[in-house]
Amino acid sequence: MDDTNQSWLQQRFSRRKAITAGAGALATGLAGCMNSSSREAESNDGASGDGETVAVASFFSFYDFARNIVDGTPVQVKNLVPTGLHGHGWEPNASVSKDIIEADAFVHVGPGFQPWADRAIQTLKDDNVDTQLINAREGVELVDLAATLDPEEEGVGEQQGKDPHFWLDPQRAKTSVDNITEGLVELAPDQESTLRDNAETYKTETLERIGQDYQAIFDAAERDVVQLAAHNAFQYIGVRYDATMRPLVTNLAASGDVKPSDIKEAKEVIEENDINYIANGVFEARKPAKQLLAETQVEAYFPVTPYAGVRDDWVENNWGYEEIAYNINMPTFEVVLGNKQPEEAGPDGWAEEWSNFE
Repeated sequence: MDDTNQSWLQQRFSRRKAITAGAGALATGLAGCMNSSSREAESNDGASGDGETVAVASFFSFYDFARNIVDGTPVQVKNLVPTGLHGHGWEPNASVSKDIIEADAFVHVGPGFQPWADRAIQTLKDDNVDTQLINAREGVELVDLAATLDPEEEGVGEQQGKDPHFWLDPQRAKTSVDNITEGLVELAPDQESTLRDNAETYKTETLERIGQDYQAIFDAAERDVVQLAAHNAFQYIGVRYDATMRPLVTNLAASGDVKPSDIKEAKEVIEENDINYIANGVFEARKPAKQLLAETQVEAYFPVTPYAGVRDDWVENNWGYEEIAYNINMPTFEVVLGNKQPEEAGPDGWAEEWSNFE
């Protein structure tokens, strides 16, 4: 590291110390917008407070992209969403405001998707805190909201009427990798070569391979309809691979209620398409899926996730976007599309672990 960059890092560190020591009102203001009952955020990597360059992320997928990009550099990345919680609909407690204030950069999903992040960004701007803002959604082409969406939903921020869950499409996810890379290069210019090399490798090897393997699964399917006992987050999978995703929860957030009319429509889809297996969100309620098991020909439900959160065992195994794709989503799509029987899908023991999971 050259003397200029070392001096710059020391100045940034001194700035963070001054803010946290003397700007308690800022933390209080952020916390006042947030739900104090939420669990404290956890992550694989945390801000050490030792002067290293630190970026925090408001959503797991973009945390994972960022940590792959910074691999082999001194830059640290922290996931603000607690283990076991879904990143959309979660409201953080006061400790998260401190993490954002102390960070050198805040990776977020763009306006309108996480209200707490929008409030935090506005507070940072109002108080002239120089935490760098990295919008992972910048320039991403969004699709219109699904026809199955609750008409009360409006879409995201300045993109009214648009579906925000673009990262489920590996091709669109590449744009967010580019956005994060540009922000991190600005944050740590002396690491530019490594950051850009890592990003290119992740796009061309990991995301490209994931996209090809998803394509093979959907190409092999005789059925093009998937019934999800989950919220409306999977449209981009359907758009990319020419399939119809039928969510049971017609809200954009995982906390939405299931209406009797939703259950009725799901039953019709199951019968009309001779569906024996459905998908349920890992971080969502099990009751609607169990109701379909009891009242239809469905034999079992299996897991899907929009890469919005992680379980303790996933953290222990260092799972990211890639590992979740291959160990959770892809095996389930093989089963619910009718390509494979559950015992043939996934790694050894997958069907036993995930069939009608609790």
